[in-house]
Amino acid sequence: MADILVCGYGYLGSHLVADLKERGHRVAAASKHGSGEDCLEADLSQLSSIDALAAQLDFSPEWVVHCASSSRGGEDVYRQVFVEGIKNLTAAFPEATIMLTSSTSVYPHTDGSVVDEDTIAEPDRRTGQYLRQAEELLLDHGGIVLRLAGIYGPDRSVHYRKMLEGTATIESGDISRWLNQIHRDDAASAITHLIESPAGNHRGQIYNVADDTPISQRHCYEQLATILDKPIPPEAAPDLNRKRAWTHKQVANAKLKATGWQPQWPSFLEAAASWD
Repeated sequence: MADILVCGYGYLGSHLVADLKERGHRVAAASKHGSGEDCLEADLSQLSSIDALAAQLDFSPEWVVHCASSSRGGEDVYRQVFVEGIKNLTAAFPEATIMLTSSTSVYPHTDGSVVDEDTIAEPDRRTGQYLRQAEELLLDHGGIVLRLAGIYGPDRSVHYRKMLEGTATIESGDISRWLNQIHRDDAASAITHLIESPAGNHRGQIYNVADDTPISQRHCYEQLATILDKPIPPEAAPDLNRKRAWTHKQVANAKLKATGWQPQWPSFLEAAASWD
């Protein structure tokens, strides 16, 4: 069993901590605001705060998982959380294998092509550029980068929620962009899987974490309408100024699956149909 520090105790991190503990690992959690005994307080952007966190731990972590989010912050928050965060974690825990949950938003493609870990990722948004900078810093340190597709779950899905609220719209035009998603439980299982695999096989690697079934935005809402017995949403012009940019690509997960990982939910629509 491994000694693991999880930095970030939100939607993904809290579930990951519970999963790791259930599997017998010794786990500590930290977040910027903390929550008492279950989660220590630490600001990833401040090395002094990370050093103070290290002093509070009753073990020296073999693994550090950076799954903190930007909390809907802007460019400077991305720089602090991801770039400065990776710099500080690698400085404070030089012997640990560090894992970063990045994002498939680093692929800026708009041509509908399939992208994998060998595809050049050159995001044109500053937020994506900070993610790439953090990735490179960690890869140089021998860490592991996980590029997560859009995370969803039964209590958090923007598409499902919009359908229930009646605010969903289908993007008009000849192109219906691909949606790439991953269930929260499958994202956590991917992290656990890599931790429980021989670390030497994965250090310095990038893995896409996405389900098996990219779906078009139009197909997503048409099928949700059937599942929820709701009208098919009206059409509206696509929002080309989305925070993580308007992209149109299919994210391949073959490299991660080749390590032995399999998603419990290979399709968003399959998962959505199982919800009450």
